[in-house]
Amino acid sequence: MKRPAAILLLAVALTAGGLGARAEDSLYQTQYVTVPDASILHFLGPKSAGIRYDARMVRAAQIAMARAHPYPTWRCWRYVKDALVAADVIETRPTSPWAKEAGTELCERYGFIRLKSVRKPSQAPVGAVLVYGGFDAGHVEIRTPTGFVSDFISATPYPRPFLGAYIKPV
Repeated sequence: MKRPAAILLLAVALTAGGLGARAEDSLYQTQYVTVPDASILHFLGPKSAGIRYDARMVRAAQIAMARAHPYPTWRCWRYVKDALVAADVIETRPTSPWAKEAGTELCERYGFIRLKSVRKPSQAPVGAVLVYGGFDAGHVEIRTPTGFVSDFISATPYPRPFLGAYIKPV
């Protein structure tokens, strides 16, 4: 699927699928939380049904998709940071220089949690931040309805050791 079609598909799903905020369900930033209804669950992935979902994480995936290049620029963590800030998921830019440190910093400074039940990137819900290790800086990307995005869009997960999937709970 081409990028404009994927963005349009996600936009239609979000507006038609009832991803509006439900304040009474939230313990944190009530204006952003929702429980996805059945019409959008297939876009958010198999792990999303029981999660009170922060729509800003889906918005971060949309922003990253709109800004991504068709090829890697080797600045994955920079692009993911920018998308998280632009979507108001986090207030300030993370300072860790290495992508493989993203999960630790997101948990310690920004209230993210690691989804321990997610063992493969393809199991993560849309909007989850996926962190990979390796001998160098590692890699980080955001799960989308059609694949994965960081500084570029891919239909397949990055070929590195998978360290974890992270979301910001509400």
